[in-house]
Amino acid sequence: MCPPFGVVGQTFFIMDPLIPYSIPVKGLKNGTYHFDFQVDSTFFSQFEGSPVTDGNIRLELVFDKRPDLYVLQFDFKGTVKATCDRCLATIDLPVADQQQLLVKLSPEIVAEEADVIFISPELQQLNVARYAYEYIILAMPMSTVYDCENDPNANCNEEMLRYLSYEEPEEPETSNPLWEALKNLKDDNN
Repeated sequence: MCPPFGVVGQTFFIMDPLIPYSIPVKGLKNGTYHFDFQVDSTFFSQFEGSPVTDGNIRLELVFDKRPDLYVLQFDFKGTVKATCDRCLATIDLPVADQQQLLVKLSPEIVAEEADVIFISPELQQLNVARYAYEYIILAMPMSTVYDCENDPNANCNEEMLRYLSYEEPEEPETSNPLWEALKNLKDDNN
């Protein structure tokens, strides 16, 4: 069997880009810890079918470790690449939010709730990437429209905007003799 990439005696490993989002919960003493993450295209590419492929988001995570509970406070702000619903140009859509996640320790498997998850007390690391991803996606507005009128550097698709604002010229009203005759009949019957 040939070694990968044709290099003898060496093996290349592909590192999981979501490893930096793993918190070593077993090695931490009780207390509050701060983690900073930069979310970009590498992060979003790890989620199949993601509506976002690129972004520039600063994520701050406050991790409060208690004896039987972890409190995670997610605070993020930045932009994601999106398609403007109005002009179809690629825009930097502002996204910001704060969310809290409670992590309870339980030796039994318990179903997750909206903002509470249960993990084994023996878990060595807690990867927060999935939760950060969900919070970012949920923070995106339903309608992705950019306020390009107030941004001198906007990259709007001007041709599309002209097309959307195009109004049909109004036709001057001309009287149709057939309709006039029908109106007269109606008036005569009353």
